[in-house]
Amino acid sequence: MDFLVWVILGATILVLVSGFAAAARRLLGLHFGLVRTLLGGGLAVLIAGPVSRAIAGSVSKDEAGITPLWFLVLATACALLASMLFLVVAEALVPTGSVPGPVELVRSLRGRIRRSRRYLRISRILIRHGLGPYLRGRDPDLAAPSARARLARSLREALDEAGVTFVKLGQVMSTRGDLLPVEFVEELRLLQDKVAPAPWEEVERVLVAELGGPVEETFASFEREPLAAASIAQVHIARLRTGGTAAEPGGESGGESGREVVVKVQRPGVASLVERDLDIIARLVRTAERRTRWARAIGLGDLARGFAQALREELDFRIELTNMAAVAAGAGAGTVRVPVPDVEHSSRRVLVMERLHGTALGTALGTAGGRTGDLDREELARTLLHALLDQIMLRGVFHADPHPGNIMLLSGGGLALLDFGSVGRLDASLRAALQRLLAALDRADPLGVSDALLEVVPRPDEIDERELEREIGRFMARHLVPGTGPDVQMFGDLFRIVFAHGLSVPPEVAAVFRALATIEGTLTRLAPGFDLVEEARAFAGRHFAAQAGDGARIRTAVEHEVAALLPMLRRLPRRVERVVGAAENGRLSVNVRLFADARDRRHVTTLLHQVLLTVLAATTGIMAVLLLGAPGGPRVTPGVGLFQFLGYNLLVVSAILALRVLVVIFREPRD
Repeated sequence: MDFLVWVILGATILVLVSGFAAAARRLLGLHFGLVRTLLGGGLAVLIAGPVSRAIAGSVSKDEAGITPLWFLVLATACALLASMLFLVVAEALVPTGSVPGPVELVRSLRGRIRRSRRYLRISRILIRHGLGPYLRGRDPDLAAPSARARLARSLREALDEAGVTFVKLGQVMSTRGDLLPVEFVEELRLLQDKVAPAPWEEVERVLVAELGGPVEETFASFEREPLAAASIAQVHIARLRTGGTAAEPGGESGGESGREVVVKVQRPGVASLVERDLDIIARLVRTAERRTRWARAIGLGDLARGFAQALREELDFRIELTNMAAVAAGAGAGTVRVPVPDVEHSSRRVLVMERLHGTALGTALGTAGGRTGDLDREELARTLLHALLDQIMLRGVFHADPHPGNIMLLSGGGLALLDFGSVGRLDASLRAALQRLLAALDRADPLGVSDALLEVVPRPDEIDERELEREIGRFMARHLVPGTGPDVQMFGDLFRIVFAHGLSVPPEVAAVFRALATIEGTLTRLAPGFDLVEEARAFAGRHFAAQAGDGARIRTAVEHEVAALLPMLRRLPRRVERVVGAAENGRLSVNVRLFADARDRRHVTTLLHQVLLTVLAATTGIMAVLLLGAPGGPRVTPGVGLFQFLGYNLLVVSAILALRVLVVIFREPRD
């Protein structure tokens, strides 16, 4: 019997808590988390009893009729007001969504522990290499070249020891000569993305999961020893099966074999490690930006976010397959080869592509005598530059990371592009603006360059165009005169001009500049003394002049424009006649519809609701104070007059309305 009583009591309390919680949330008009809502309902239940007993003292035991019920309603309203006040204060102190709920907290506890261990390990690495003070707010001493070189070496060694994600970060930073001193760029270029290959058993599990069956069903042969191993993936040589029996476990063909391919397999477990490291990088960047001026000055947060997005895309080989197909469609008009991907057998963690025979350009250049010793390096450099400019200026899809490791010197003497995890895209308008920018640079026209630059980047509300033109003129006089060649400093000076005038570079345009800065370093190693500016001018003169002299293309463009304008031109005379007629008769008027946008109407409606609630809360509050202070009047009970009773009720109503306004104010900045 006692158990049944406890069950009924518990059910009653649960119903009361839920009822108070639902009523408080409904009156406030916003959604709150389940935990804090139930806590508010529980507070109301706890307060309801003492408040009811306190108010009951004003009611005589002999009182009958509806009077005790009104006092009970007042006590319930006071308890509900306490619940609402709790929710509003909780929203002000701990906004909804700022801390994880208990379920999410339990689910992420194990991940948090692993991330904390990794975070401590990275912190120890940074401190061991002398980089700890820079995270605590100390600005780096970059005045002397020796100090810059020493700090750059410490940074490179720390990133190398930290592992895959940080090595990738250093490689990206090595392409940002616009942000980092040359000592850092040169030192970070030494980072090598090479690791020991993963065991075949782990690689095989990835292949089976992605291919949907044993490796032997898809490949006639598969070399277990990788051709190359990096931190994200490793590459194996294989041969597709076109028929016959299954291959032997050792990888030898057991039947008729198909074409030879290269299989890029993502390393097992690398995705979770990268996500954990990216979270650590984001935390370190937030700390650096909060404590140091140098991090805010170079835009470290934007750099880290762009890096995280690019690295996550690199983990999905389907994106690389799409990029490869897009670049292959316009690979420098056939002058540079791109491996043909095998769409049927590729997936998120496995990429199958045509095998090209040759040597990585970086390896060939680093070999004594070099694979390039019997080749025309100038011609190779010219071919590579023209292919990249063709992709950027004419086709709009380009390889965004053309460093020597991503370029192959083919056995037949040609060039091929590899690794399409990073690809840039430009629409037609941006390509046209870049063409005008290049043409203005060729004419040495600072005014034309500044006008074209303002078309490429978003134009700010206020800009000193004359000062921008003078800065560009000085830039051209320093870097684009005969006898001088482009270098990392040139791109850095150009970016400094852009940032100094408050211009923000779109990501797709920044990718163009990074690609050009990277190809400049590649061409310098391939053919020292290669004149990139003159070759770019020759490319522009040949291709843009051909476009301008292509009568068929011009005629087609004119036909398309006229076809688009023809409907408007047909209606134009009638509209002009109506406007002129209305002006002659004095009936010309302009209709302007305010708040035509639904979002504007919602904003104004919400604002009016808030103002109305504020006025009502203030009005009822003033009326409550006046009634509470009014003498005399009829008596509801011997101790409480009618004026006081109405004043208490109005005071509760005023508090509810005021809390509804306050809770919206506390939550509004995040919406």
